[in-house]
Amino acid sequence: MRRFDGELALITAASRGIGYAIAERLVAEGARVVITARHEEPLRESAERLGDDAHWVAGRADDPEHRAAVYARIRELGGLDLLVNNVGINPVYGPALDIDATAARKILDVNVIGALEWTRDAVAAGLRERRGAIVNIASIAGIGTSPGIAFYGISKAALISLTTQLAYELAPDIRVNAVAPSIVKTDFAKALYDGREAEVAAQFPLGRLGTPAEVAGPVAFLLSDDAAWITGRTIVIDGGGSLRPIGQSAGATR
Repeated sequence: MRRFDGELALITAASRGIGYAIAERLVAEGARVVITARHEEPLRESAERLGDDAHWVAGRADDPEHRAAVYARIRELGGLDLLVNNVGINPVYGPALDIDATAARKILDVNVIGALEWTRDAVAAGLRERRGAIVNIASIAGIGTSPGIAFYGISKAALISLTTQLAYELAPDIRVNAVAPSIVKTDFAKALYDGREAEVAAQFPLGRLGTPAEVAGPVAFLLSDDAAWITGRTIVIDGGGSLRPIGQSAGATR
């Protein structure tokens, strides 16, 4: 399929994992991409693997100067059609009541306010006029309880709510949706399954953990015209984990 011929997509936090898989899928379907991440060298290497249709700008997602540099590059490339807010941090573990207030603010600033700011800048850059689409990468942790990563889950619940609010405010010109993956085999989620993958995978009816490519597919669908009458929705990608009986739960996060 070439669903994205002639379109330009911005994917944040895309040097590896889910973000990179999304960029790879969109390029395979004809898009040009701009990818971002904090560290220059792995980001440049990822862009080189993606080929001539990939461009990169390194910087911190919550830095206004970095966002300005990214959107300046996008203007040089002709304008933005698709946005994927993939940035997410989880620097602390433990119950919500135990989290330091500074860390809590940082998580919200990056995971929620960051998505708002990237979206605000996309609208200012003409995404409304181009009738674009946005997908936010949330988490199953934002839908239920998430022991050990409590405030990460709270931030993703806020991101899901932000998705519905933005979908309403930006309709009919821009569609805004989200995906909520459970445990996907990425470095970000490695602490949740490292050394006990078989045990964790057994919690899911499909019997295994997810892969970044299995998140990229639904994201590409939501960005494409195949989802032209879908907005404000969050697709759960969890290997059937949410089908388990009450009192049993599959692990959360992406």
